[in-house]
Amino acid sequence: MQASRGNRRRRRAAHRLLICAAALVPLAAVQAAGDAAPGLFGFTAPEAGRQRALEQRFDGALNPGDLRGWLRQLSSAPNQVGSPHDKANAETVRDLFRQWGWQAQIEVFEVLYPTLKQHSLELVAPTHFSASLSEPPVAGDATSGAAGIMPPYNVYGADGDVTGELVYANYGMPRDYQDLARRGIDVRGKIVITRYGGGWRGLKPKLAQEHGAIGCLIYSDPREDGYAQGDVYPKGGWRPPEGVQRGSVLDITLYSGDPLTPGVGATRDAKRLAIADAKTILKIPVMPISYADAQPLLAALGGAVAPPRWRGALPLTYHIGPGPARVHLAISSDWSLKPIYDVIAKIPGRESPNEWVVRGNHRDGWVFGAWDPLSGHVAMLAEAQAIGALVKSGWRPQRTLVYASWDGEEPGLLGSTEWAETHAAELATKAVLYLNSDTNARGFLSVGGSHALQHLVNEVARAVKDPETGVSAQARLRARMLTEGYERGSADDEDAEEAHRETHLAAAGGDLPIRALGSGSDYTPFLQHLGVTALNIEYHGEDDQAGVYHSAYDSFDHYVRFGDPGFAYGVAEAQTVGRVVLRMADADVLPLQFADFAETIGAYTEQLRHAVDERRRKAAELAGLLDQNDFALATDPTRPVAPPVREAPVPALDFAPLDAAVTRLKASARAYDAAYAQLLAGTVQLDAARRARLNALLQGMEQKLTDARGLPGREWYRHFLYAPGMLTGYGVKTLPGVREAIDGYRWDEAAAYIPITAAVLARYCDAIDSATALLKGG
Repeated sequence: MQASRGNRRRRRAAHRLLICAAALVPLAAVQAAGDAAPGLFGFTAPEAGRQRALEQRFDGALNPGDLRGWLRQLSSAPNQVGSPHDKANAETVRDLFRQWGWQAQIEVFEVLYPTLKQHSLELVAPTHFSASLSEPPVAGDATSGAAGIMPPYNVYGADGDVTGELVYANYGMPRDYQDLARRGIDVRGKIVITRYGGGWRGLKPKLAQEHGAIGCLIYSDPREDGYAQGDVYPKGGWRPPEGVQRGSVLDITLYSGDPLTPGVGATRDAKRLAIADAKTILKIPVMPISYADAQPLLAALGGAVAPPRWRGALPLTYHIGPGPARVHLAISSDWSLKPIYDVIAKIPGRESPNEWVVRGNHRDGWVFGAWDPLSGHVAMLAEAQAIGALVKSGWRPQRTLVYASWDGEEPGLLGSTEWAETHAAELATKAVLYLNSDTNARGFLSVGGSHALQHLVNEVARAVKDPETGVSAQARLRARMLTEGYERGSADDEDAEEAHRETHLAAAGGDLPIRALGSGSDYTPFLQHLGVTALNIEYHGEDDQAGVYHSAYDSFDHYVRFGDPGFAYGVAEAQTVGRVVLRMADADVLPLQFADFAETIGAYTEQLRHAVDERRRKAAELAGLLDQNDFALATDPTRPVAPPVREAPVPALDFAPLDAAVTRLKASARAYDAAYAQLLAGTVQLDAARRARLNALLQGMEQKLTDARGLPGREWYRHFLYAPGMLTGYGVKTLPGVREAIDGYRWDEAAAYIPITAAVLARYCDAIDSATALLKGG
């Protein structure tokens, strides 16, 4: 153990030295070096000049005043699925696209979308309290008192009328239930109260249900989401006491979209499951509440005092229960089908109309949705208007542009999933990119997606100026990665390990890493179900918008104070996304680079090996503590806590197939990238037929990373590199067939999926090698 701690100390010291050495390079020098890079990736020198001129004209058509006006209009009334304003916004957006010269139409799908009819929550013992379950108007927020505001609820929780003892379960994650078990607390037949944070909201009632609870409450604790973070609205941007986070609890770890039509579009005549057979719908009632409503419930709990990491920021002693608090929870909903309205706009390509660059942002919100999602949506509208101006001036994209304003994202990625499933065959042969955004605000560039696009994204980020500092978006993001890495130091959990890898890459001075995508927005059906190359691009990090997430206070008035007051970052978002769209549309050969991808997969493979080693070390350490009776000796006899359950020994896993696949992948990537560089330098020429064959290969590259059998236990997810975790929800699991098995201590499954994942990578290598042969004249 001492040797292990010493190794960690040495890693931590080396990590800080690398960051400090990189920090000695002046930011201006990094910026100048990036700006001095010749050419544009994906374009020859003559083409690069024309492309830059096109992008300057694009920038000239962007006006922050337009974004402000669209945001005011689109967020002027409740905008959730089924509301009159939701449909009106769809028609407004369609008409704007047509005004700008796009071919635009509305595609309608019919989805199961339960809407609240009645709900109530009461503390019935040891005292009485009735929860308000509402959000009052706030001074200075013009829409907070508007008619038609949706009451707070969690869509796709079950109807129910239940009464039971209350148990506090912290975040309601697996470790929390282990802690309850160690204290002899069983939630069967009881109502669980959990706080937001620590994991995706839908996992909280799912795990409560699996542990036998009859209902679940989820509240926003001010430690994560209120006055402990900053001044509350309207003085500051953070959640006020009565603010409630609405949201979906649909189990999107199994599949996204309409729960009754998995795998097929929810058209009028689609075959549908019975509601009782839909695996993604919960079986217990779930209710979100404010911390004002939660406080009397938590104060009425007895039992053991909660451990330190369970304690929030409310002015009370956090007890676990069960009881003496008893609560009565009742919910009923209208479980009928509702229409959703996707706006689809196109500009046909002049040379390759059957190659599509698809761009999307959802339009529906929980109530007004000024930040989530309309801040991103109005940036997309600015792009569309600027592209329309280019078309009217005589330019046409080489490839077809498809812009999508999605409906129904908030309940479970409904609009994007149903459209993607309906058009799956077409997308499989035509889509070269799906580019998503969602929210946008003041702060730092944030990019996730397919790592073959990492170099393209970095080049674009060098070309876009950060509005607050005047340096490039890439330079400012690099500075943030380096300073955050220094402050973070070292840790051994999965997220910290990946963060340290990213910091090391930032310190090296080259391309910044992009994140792997899990779920939580509309890229999921494209990337993880269909295998379409995808990106998600946003700005954030300096705003206080999270404090009104999914509440009635996510309004225009809040956003123009605390989100992006001058809409400068909305323009930066449009500039960033617009450049990616234009370059993907006009590059003769799709601008993919595979060396970044190969190095990333190599790092993910090392993380698997490290995860197994860490579990083996921890299992051995736990066994030693149990054998020595250390837990019994250390526990307070007046507050007994049972020892953890002994873990089985961790077997050896044979990573040789994955190691061999990664070695080959790196070699194939280097060969392709070198040949592509020769093409851009003009030393290699492609005739039209070879270029078409090459682009067809590159268009389908991401699909080579999928397997029709899908991931274990959730066949809808087919991507073998990126998937949302079964116990993280939105959080990504990389190489998920193996990683999820390791995390679940399912060693036979992990051993089985190592060669399956290696075979997926081998198919990808075959495609890279074929592309290289075409570049070389084969």
